[in-house]
Amino acid sequence: MKVIEHYDKATEPLISFEIIPPKRGGAVQSVFESLDKVVEKVKPPFIDVTYHAAEAHIEEQKDGTLKRVIRRKRPGTIGLCAAILHRYDIDPVPHLICEGFTKEESEDALIELNYLGIHNVLAIRGDNTGAQTSLNMNGTANKFAIDLVKQIQDMNSGNYLEDLINAEPTDFCVGVAGYPEKHFEAPNLDWDVKRLKQKVDAGADYVVTQMFFDNSAYFTFVEKCKKAGIDVPIVPGLKILTNSNHLRTLPKNFYLNIPDSMADEISANESDAGKIGIEWAKQQSLELMEAGVPGLHYYIMGSPDPALEVIDFLRKK
Repeated sequence: MKVIEHYDKATEPLISFEIIPPKRGGAVQSVFESLDKVVEKVKPPFIDVTYHAAEAHIEEQKDGTLKRVIRRKRPGTIGLCAAILHRYDIDPVPHLICEGFTKEESEDALIELNYLGIHNVLAIRGDNTGAQTSLNMNGTANKFAIDLVKQIQDMNSGNYLEDLINAEPTDFCVGVAGYPEKHFEAPNLDWDVKRLKQKVDAGADYVVTQMFFDNSAYFTFVEKCKKAGIDVPIVPGLKILTNSNHLRTLPKNFYLNIPDSMADEISANESDAGKIGIEWAKQQSLELMEAGVPGLHYYIMGSPDPALEVIDFLRKK
């Protein structure tokens, strides 16, 4: 089933999750162990699987020359999505990124997903890792997420990069990212909402937000989106702060704000950071649920236990 169909048919806010593939050469069993816990307690309607851009490095060769090497640290998104579909009978949502992929490679990935019976994707630009520069310069890659959305919708209309005879249209549901505290490259939030409206107009079916810890930022963002004419579901993405290092790493890596009260409490009780983060997530999730959000989308990059504890709390309310 398509993600948008799950939301359309839901009678209460949906609970979904986002995971990351194992590192290059790593075992997938740890992912399955986490998902076994999630499925046993929640059985989410869909699970997102991230795609990670290739990283460019300069490596010295045996002859002393330097060579630019591009390597993916976390391959396997498509394979993991196929495993989720057939192992758990849950709709996987692979992330597709512009960074490090030509348009032809994006098309090949979409064709492969279509063959596997996977009809949901999240289209994002991806982090700049230095692997995309030459591709963008010669026009062989999608530069922004909106370009990738347009390519997917072209395929949904049966228009491929080549003029193929009797090409079969695909049928992808397309999600895109939204930023309650604005994308770090945007000059302001209103400008960023206008860019999001363009992605929706290009064919995006729903929006899932970047993580945030202040619900007022989400509510303001949704209101601005509605005023801009964005009428698709806007799903809050939530990360549970589990250690004091997150006070520094999350703002640095995701360009978000951590509320003063939360930062002060954790700074004063660093050994209890995990407990504080879970309690914050409980109240944050409850407020969002009571406000009638379409769903709660939890980023579980490690153990799912904190998110499952929050969900247990919500079920008792």
